[in-house]
Amino acid sequence: MKRSDVYCEEDYFLRAPSFDTLVYRAVREIPRGKVATYGQIARIAGHPGAARAVGNALHRNPDSSGTPCYRVVSARGDLSGAFAFGGIGVQRDRLLADGVEVVNYRVDLKRYQWRPDR
Repeated sequence: MKRSDVYCEEDYFLRAPSFDTLVYRAVREIPRGKVATYGQIARIAGHPGAARAVGNALHRNPDSSGTPCYRVVSARGDLSGAFAFGGIGVQRDRLLADGVEVVNYRVDLKRYQWRPDR
């Protein structure tokens, strides 16, 4: 019997995508003109309750041109703090370019939140 014929938990974990990878995949699904919340991305990535960890993953994003992290906002629709995306103004500008209205550095989630299940 070869090792490949036997289930090995270690092999599963070596092939399972990392939390960060799951987050980046979810964020790449957010369509232009929409936003998602940190908590929403955590749920989509299979880790409900990990909103803060989503923020940390986005802060480490190795592919800012391919993963639109600026489309992720707080549960109230607030833009990210000044440290992220080159600053809060950059996030606002990118969202505006996507067609998302930003008022007082906040997005109207009723209007712009991505709802993939609908």
